Amino acid sequence: MPIVVAATLWAFAWPGARTAPRDLPVAVAGPAAVAEPVARGLERREGAFDVRRYEDEAAARAAIEDRAVYGAVVATPGGPRLLTASAASPAVAALLREAVAAGAGGPVETVDVVPAPAADPRGGVLAASVLPLSMAGIVTGVLVTVLGLRGVRAAVTLVAAAALGGAATAVVAHDWLGVLTGSWWGEAGAAGLTVLAVAAASAGPAALIGRAGLAAGSALTVLIGNPFSGAASAPELLPEPFGALGGLLPPGAGAQLIRSQAYFDGAASGGPLLVLTCWAGLGLAAVLVAARRRAAGGPDGSVPLPAGTDRPRATAAPA
Repeated sequence: MPIVVAATLWAFAWPGARTAPRDLPVAVAGPAAVAEPVARGLERREGAFDVRRYEDEAAARAAIEDRAVYGAVVATPGGPRLLTASAASPAVAALLREAVAAGAGGPVETVDVVPAPAADPRGGVLAASVLPLSMAGIVTGVLVTVLGLRGVRAAVTLVAAAALGGAATAVVAHDWLGVLTGSWWGEAGAAGLTVLAVAAASAGPAALIGRAGLAAGSALTVLIGNPFSGAASAPELLPEPFGALGGLLPPGAGAQLIRSQAYFDGAASGGPLLVLTCWAGLGLAAVLVAARRRAAGGPDGSVPLPAGTDRPRATAAPA
């Protein structure tokens, strides 16, 4: 129990204690004469920012809306102006305001290009929704395993349960709470695919190697996937390499996909969509393969002999 407590505390508390920018993509726009000093000021914090240069403010705004950068500093003769996207990460928006103000020697004009919804200005509701989606997927995988569903029946049950879970998420978060403001069907699809990826990651290994696989898939999702999802901050604020690792697991990919669908008209959805599809596809394939292997065996799991062949009879050992 002490080992379990220590491991759980490390997974959930350590990322928050080590939050800091690590190659955080930001833009610097404006005439070279005034933009270059601003870019050098950001680059002095070695390893903190990935500074990308754009010609003007319009190009920087487009990069923010496409989720290529988290924010932009527009250099003007009258001083810098900061563009943020609190919908991408309220924590990053606050961090950029502090960093740019420190470099400018005081507060700077700030424009929120893609603001977070008024119902969830700090992004807490969206971050809190990742764990329930993961738990819904784990419960689905456990029920499919415990009920003994196999093959096509198991796969259909996983997909149907995930679709219902996605629809329920959209009803609560979009229609009731108003914290998701994009396409209803896009949000429902992103949430449903997240649930399916988690459920398949649990049910697939369970079908192949038994309940040990179920425990391993569930632990991977809860102890690694959720705390390192970056949903409450951003993957670039987590310790390396766990920020990148979280994006390759269903909770992190699901959080990014839901955010893109809810606030950015689906921009930058390709990567998370691919990750979730791979987890769901591999898990469902494992369920179907395990059913075929079981069907190829006899009642006791042994492989049947060809027709007309008698099994060898056991001979009694000499006294």
